[in-house]
Amino acid sequence: MAKPILLSVDDDPDVLRAIERDLRSKYGADYRIIGSDSPEGGLDLLKQLKVRNDSVALLLADQRMPHMDGVEFLKEATRVFPDAKRALLTAYADTTAAISAINQANINYFFMKPWDPPAENLYPQLDDLLDDWKASYRPTFEGIRVLGTRWSRPSYELRDFLARNHVPYQWIDVEASANDPETKRLLEALGPEGASLPVVLFPDGTSFSKARRPRLRRKSDCEPGRRPASTIWPS
Repeated sequence: MAKPILLSVDDDPDVLRAIERDLRSKYGADYRIIGSDSPEGGLDLLKQLKVRNDSVALLLADQRMPHMDGVEFLKEATRVFPDAKRALLTAYADTTAAISAINQANINYFFMKPWDPPAENLYPQLDDLLDDWKASYRPTFEGIRVLGTRWSRPSYELRDFLARNHVPYQWIDVEASANDPETKRLLEALGPEGASLPVVLFPDGTSFSKARRPRLRRKSDCEPGRRPASTIWPS
């Protein structure tokens, strides 16, 4: 089972390394620790994680960053992973903005810099946030996912191919689940490719869409040494 993710975002490389070090020291056994040196990069990373069907438990962002501050980043990030806990790193001079963010942007907590010693100023609060997150956490499906429409011929051929080759997969009917918020977030993360159904999503984050007309052969969990009977979308 893939570990849930703790994502930290800070444009200061020294601060980013420090927070990743402290997170990894305490939580590395149960979570994957990932960092980004810009809010834009962090949002791109979150979209990739959404396509991979990963789970994000914590979003921790510095308040003062160029182009996009921590509060704005967390607002945008919540659109991708609404269940993740959200926290700010802030200096003393920014405490008023941090308090306002908690009240207006649903930020769960803010940490003062520096947070040394972390055993007193970081870990107890994060323990509470992560315990609260775990209380409602449900592991995600880790196999192949197929997005399409029920009556589409390419979708039918794709599902038939996977079934004949005994490949387990999760089917997502984008029409039947049009009002499902999670499906909407996944399609937004896919971008233009999400409009070219059907789309095959693999656990490693790669995807094949109808628009790219891939010759999909061994990119699946077929039996070792067995060659699929056909391609999905022959060229």
